[in-house]
Amino acid sequence: MAVTIDTDLTVVDYLRRNAREHGDDVALVEINPQRPENRHITWRDYDLIETTNDEPLRREITWSVFDEKANRFANLLLSRGVRRGDKVAILLYNCIEWLPIYFGVLKTGAIAVPLNFRYAADEISYCIDKADVNVLVFGPEFIGRLESVVGKVQPGRLLLYVGDDCPTWAEPYQELASLCSSIDPDVPISNEDDAAIYYSSGTTGFPKAILHQHQSLTQAAQMEQVHHGQTRGDVFLCIPPLYHTGAKFHWMGSLVSGGKAVLLRGVSPQFIFDTVSKERCTIVWLLVPWVQDILTAIERGELRLEDYHLDQWRLMHVGAQPVPKSLIQRWRKVFPRHDYDTNYGLSESTGPGCVHLGVQNVDHVGAIGVPGYRWECKIVDEKGIPVAPGEVGELCVRGPGLMKCYYGDPVATAEALVDGWLLTGDMARRDDDGFYWLVDRKKDVIITGGENLYPVQIEDFMSSYDAIQDVAVIGLPDERLGEVAAAIVELKPDYVGRVGEEEVLDFCQALPRYKRPRKIIFADVPRNATGKIEKPLLRRRYGASGLVDKENRS
Repeated sequence: MAVTIDTDLTVVDYLRRNAREHGDDVALVEINPQRPENRHITWRDYDLIETTNDEPLRREITWSVFDEKANRFANLLLSRGVRRGDKVAILLYNCIEWLPIYFGVLKTGAIAVPLNFRYAADEISYCIDKADVNVLVFGPEFIGRLESVVGKVQPGRLLLYVGDDCPTWAEPYQELASLCSSIDPDVPISNEDDAAIYYSSGTTGFPKAILHQHQSLTQAAQMEQVHHGQTRGDVFLCIPPLYHTGAKFHWMGSLVSGGKAVLLRGVSPQFIFDTVSKERCTIVWLLVPWVQDILTAIERGELRLEDYHLDQWRLMHVGAQPVPKSLIQRWRKVFPRHDYDTNYGLSESTGPGCVHLGVQNVDHVGAIGVPGYRWECKIVDEKGIPVAPGEVGELCVRGPGLMKCYYGDPVATAEALVDGWLLTGDMARRDDDGFYWLVDRKKDVIITGGENLYPVQIEDFMSSYDAIQDVAVIGLPDERLGEVAAAIVELKPDYVGRVGEEEVLDFCQALPRYKRPRKIIFADVPRNATGKIEKPLLRRRYGASGLVDKENRS
């Protein structure tokens, strides 16, 4: 059944609508295959499916319970003096409490501040201070990190703990929320109100605090549904972390359609296929490393397609980082009936989708696509002048999902937002058909002997080599050429010990001479929780100290 798009609604309105019209339908399922054995579960007021120790923990809530939990948390915050414009940080692993807590914050008119669960204690403290956080909601996995900085984060702040055995310096979220009213507080909210602060991935230093209004969230939710046509019958599998704009706003297509979503805490190919099969998932968003792992497991016979119910799986889409064309070609050989889409975006543009390939454009695999729903794009030179088709320049985007500002940083805001356009920092080109092709991050360009090298192009080529599981190209200092390209190569397990530097360099002979990597380093390719290659880490690890200034300028 077609979904009607109403641009006057906020995401909070969509939740209310789903609770009213589809209240008994399952909204969220949590699957945790990695739970500790014999763990005693005492989560309150959630439907817990009893399992044996050999089965994953499974919890689910309906739309009406989802809305009720959001209302209870909103009323708890209001009872503690939280008001419009206050900041509530969320530091949780993916769990069934995450989204009701997030929507509870929004229902008060306060600003939600999701935090990266990989942050070290000093980064947590930095981000809390940067956003002027009033309340911190956290889970048991973070007690140790918070204990070391609790003296810094606690003064004047409410600390709410999600789980059993609440530490003495915090208060129990479940117990307190259960005592609050389940009636909607009905605080007036418009799309022009401030809604959330998201932090940039931090791949170029300490993360920036990105402030979005409710219209950004609404735009992301409606755009996702338009791009992928979710209906109430679709089941979305969400694996990436909810603190990130990508996971949350892909899920919001299910919010608009009223469909079910499954939160999976585990990324092994078997976990993914078990969940797709048992929950009858129809849409799966994957990161590049997980696609690689799945295909490798299938090729090695560790996953047998006939062991799973996969006929309902209709769409696989990939985002958060450049996607090698060869990887999708491999996928389509295994899953020829799947629709495929890739999404480009930034936290500053409410995550993925300001540019998207579109399922109808599979013949353009390799491109990041065309402007997304209600978005505009252009490519400019260093003076801000649009370049001709085919020429490389900086990609700029404009649309209703743009950030309001970098919170507390007017200088950085002025550098990034120019005449209503966001300068993305990504180098791209537009072909004659109007499709945009990502060339590389502006900061990652390697200048060797006066020539610009774009690592993504080299990585895309090298990824087509059968022996390579993952690859990252960085610039290393060179006295003669300034910089030379070095490739960090992660081999597939079956090729370790069989393929060496000579074989890889021989494969690279098909590249123009100036694009060929001068050094091959066999090692794991580190990626962050959203799949992006951690190039600053690689530069530090392999001595590219001359590039530090370039990173800090971005």
